Amino acid sequence: MLRTTRKSRPHPIARGARAGLGAVVIGASAGGVRALLQLLSGFNADYRLPIIVVVHLAKDRESQLAPLFQTRTAMTVCEAADKQAIQPGTVYFAGPGYHLSVERDHTFSLSCEEPVYWSRPAIDVLMDSAAEAYGAALVGILLTGASADGASGLAHIAARGGVTVVQEPGDAEVATMPEAALARHQPDYILKLGAIRTLLLEFDRA
Repeated sequence: MLRTTRKSRPHPIARGARAGLGAVVIGASAGGVRALLQLLSGFNADYRLPIIVVVHLAKDRESQLAPLFQTRTAMTVCEAADKQAIQPGTVYFAGPGYHLSVERDHTFSLSCEEPVYWSRPAIDVLMDSAAEAYGAALVGILLTGASADGASGLAHIAARGGVTVVQEPGDAEVATMPEAALARHQPDYILKLGAIRTLLLEFDRA
């Protein structure tokens, strides 16, 4: 049985109307790779929801996230490309040096606007755009990190009717990012990583 923690409130979709979900967006920074490995490792190839991830990356280094995670999950894993159509059952990682946005036709766009919280890609950019593209069919998850990036984006997802999840600060390797999100709005769930994983699996069962 999934248990919510302090401040959590069960979202209507989480109580049973899960078939309408269209995508999951996840943001993380410091400690994020380890958290994501715990969260996504072992997902089956038939997991239907696309999962779109921003991890803060150094702009001058090639990302190895897609090949790393492809060895840990049976889902298709790739780095998101400009104008690429979002497909079910795929994990997409934002590449270094570009903001990643979701267009209303559920394709990606890459841009070089100014960094947000010193980061490009930025979590807020992804979450804001995905909230407009998916509305109430979106799940937003914010994990460990050392900045306030993602707090505004997660609040935007909530305002559009989506499901919002924040990692329990005490469970995070770096609590700054979850705490910033909690200071901004009350999410549907505040959970440890293991419970977030359980929630993701439940969302996939229509």
